[in-house]
Amino acid sequence: MSRPGQGGMVPVNGLGFPPQNVARVVVWEWLNEHSRWRPYTATVCHHIENVLKEDARGSVVLGQVDAQLVPYIIDLQSMHQFRQDTGTMRPVRRNFYDPSSAPGKGIVWEWENDGGAWTAYDMDICITIQNAYEKQHPWLDLSSLGFCYLIYFNSMSQMNRQTRRRRRLRRRLDLAYPLTVGSIPKSQSWPVGASSGQPCSCQQCLLVNSTRAASNAILASQRRKAPPAPPPPPPLPPPGGPPGALAVRPSATFAGAALWAAPAVGPTEPAPTPAAPPRSPSAPSGAPTPGQNNLNRPGPQRATSVSARASIPPGVPALPVKNLNGTGPVHPALAGMTGILLCAAGLPVCLTRAPKPILHPPPVSKSDVKPVPGVPGVCRKTKKKHLKKSKNPEDVVRRYLQKVKNPPDEDCTICMERLVTASGYEGVLRHKGVRPELVGRLGRCGHMYHLLCLVAMYSNGNKDGSLQCPTCKAIYGEKTGTQPPGKMEFHLIPHSLPGFADTQTIRIVYDIPTGIQGPEHPNPGKKFTARGFPRHCYLPNNEKGRKVLRLLITAWERRLIFTIGTSNTTGESDTVVWNEIHHKTEFGSNLTGHGYPDASYLDNVLAELTAQGVSEATAKA
Repeated sequence: MSRPGQGGMVPVNGLGFPPQNVARVVVWEWLNEHSRWRPYTATVCHHIENVLKEDARGSVVLGQVDAQLVPYIIDLQSMHQFRQDTGTMRPVRRNFYDPSSAPGKGIVWEWENDGGAWTAYDMDICITIQNAYEKQHPWLDLSSLGFCYLIYFNSMSQMNRQTRRRRRLRRRLDLAYPLTVGSIPKSQSWPVGASSGQPCSCQQCLLVNSTRAASNAILASQRRKAPPAPPPPPPLPPPGGPPGALAVRPSATFAGAALWAAPAVGPTEPAPTPAAPPRSPSAPSGAPTPGQNNLNRPGPQRATSVSARASIPPGVPALPVKNLNGTGPVHPALAGMTGILLCAAGLPVCLTRAPKPILHPPPVSKSDVKPVPGVPGVCRKTKKKHLKKSKNPEDVVRRYLQKVKNPPDEDCTICMERLVTASGYEGVLRHKGVRPELVGRLGRCGHMYHLLCLVAMYSNGNKDGSLQCPTCKAIYGEKTGTQPPGKMEFHLIPHSLPGFADTQTIRIVYDIPTGIQGPEHPNPGKKFTARGFPRHCYLPNNEKGRKVLRLLITAWERRLIFTIGTSNTTGESDTVVWNEIHHKTEFGSNLTGHGYPDASYLDNVLAELTAQGVSEATAKA
C-alpha cells in the first residue's frame, strides 16, 4: 500500500530559477483548461532549453522537433504558448525536479485512453507513481492528489474507485529531461536595445513579433488595477489549479486596431468555440477606443473595465482588425494566423461574433406540458441509500463462480499472475477459507480468475451484491451506483429538436441538492457540491426515445446517472458529476457536441445503458 508523497519538485527562487550551483532536471509545462500543468515531452524540453540558452527573449517554434505541435510557438519573454491557427494563448512554466526522480531517469508513466492511445500522467503524478513502484508497493492510492483512482502494479492497471472501471497503464523509458546547473538570466523587456537593429520583415518574424506584442499587452493590462472602488471579494482560483490561476478572456487594442484573444487550446486537444462572457457595462457600444484595452475580467470583477496603453516595439506592424458586430468575443480561429498575416500585408480583417449554443427551448406554459405516452408518472425520487446487511464478499463471489480444478496455464487478468500459481494478492488480502491458489470460472462469460482476486476487486467496489467481469464487463446481479439523493422529472413539450421536425420533445429535469457524503462515497462525512442543477436534458418523442427514457428511469432508480467525484470541466473534487451515461443538454443546436442533430446518439446511449447492466430484460416493469 502506498500514499502519494511529496514528489520530486525542487523549490525555486523568484521567477522559476533553481538555486545556484545545484543540478536540477528541467521540465517545461503548459496549463490546460482544467488548470492542470501538463508536461511537454523530453525532446521538446531539450529544444526549448537550447533556444533559451541562445536567446532568453526569443521564441520557440515547437513544430521543429514535433510534427504534432506545428501550430504552436512559445514566447519566452511573456511565458505563453501561442497557437497560430487560432490566435489563442496558454501560460507555460519552467519547473525543476530532482535528477533522481522519474523525469531525470527518462521514465514516463502513461494510461490508455478510450481511443487506445497512451496519455502521459501529469509530472507530479508520474513522480509519485515511480516512487511507489521503486519501493515495490503493490498498489497506490491517488485520492490525496485529487484523483479517485487506484494504481495496481501487479496488473499494471488504473481503477476508478467509484465505477470500478479499469484502464491499462504502462511504464516506458524515454529520453531523460534536460539537466541544468545554476540559474538563467532574466529575460529583458521590450523594447529591444538599439544594437539589435531593424527587425526582420519575413512573415515568420512578423508573426513572432506580433504575437509577442499581443501577449505583452495582455499581461500589462492584467497587471493594471481597477479605479478606486469598494473592493469586491477576490475571485477564487479554479479548483485543482495553482493559486491565482484565472480563466481570462482578454482583448487587446494596438494603435486603433483590436486583436481579440480567447483561451488557448493545448497541444493535444481540439479548439472549442468559447462561450461569450457578459459584456462589460462600461464598454463602449461601438468599436473599441483606439489605444485602449477593454478587458472582460472573470468572477466578481467581470463588470470592471480597465484601460491600458499597449506598447509596441519598433518595426512591429499594427493589426487593423475590425469587429463589425461591436464589442464582445469573436471566433478564435478568425483572430489567429490568418488575421496576423493579412494585417501584416495591410489588409483589414472583419471578424464575426461566435454563434451561441441554444441550450433551452422557448418558454412553455404549464398547460402545454404533457405526460410522456407509455411512461407512468412524471417524477422519480431517490433517497439515501439504505445500507443492506453486510454481505460476505466471499459469499457474493462464490454465487457467480464455478470452481475450476485444473486451471489452464494463462494469466489472471486481475493480478497478472499465472492461474496455475497463487494469486498476486497473497499476503496483501486475507480471507478465511479463501486459499490464494483457488480458481473459478464466471458462469455466463466463462472468464477465469483467482478467487482471491475477485474478492479483492469486490471489496474495493460498491459492495452491492453485484459483480462485473473485468474482461468483458458482463454484470452478474443488479448493479447499483453511488448517486446522491435527488429528483428526476420528465414530460412532453410542444417543440421539436433539430433532426426531428415532426416530433415533440421529451424534457428530463434532474435536480440534486448539496449534501453530505455517505459511506459509499469517496470522503464519507464530507460535504459535496452540486453545480449546475437543475440540469435539463432532451430526447425525441419517438419509439426509441421513449425506450431510452424508460431505461434512464431504471438507471436513476439504481443510482447510476450521477456519482460524486472530480469534475472534468472545472477540476473541482467532491462534486456531483455524470457517470458514463451521456445526455443531450443542448436543445436547439449542437455547438458543444451535446445537442442535436446526432443520428447515432440514441443507439450510443442504449449501448452505454447496457454496459451499466440496464436493458429491457433487466428493467423494472
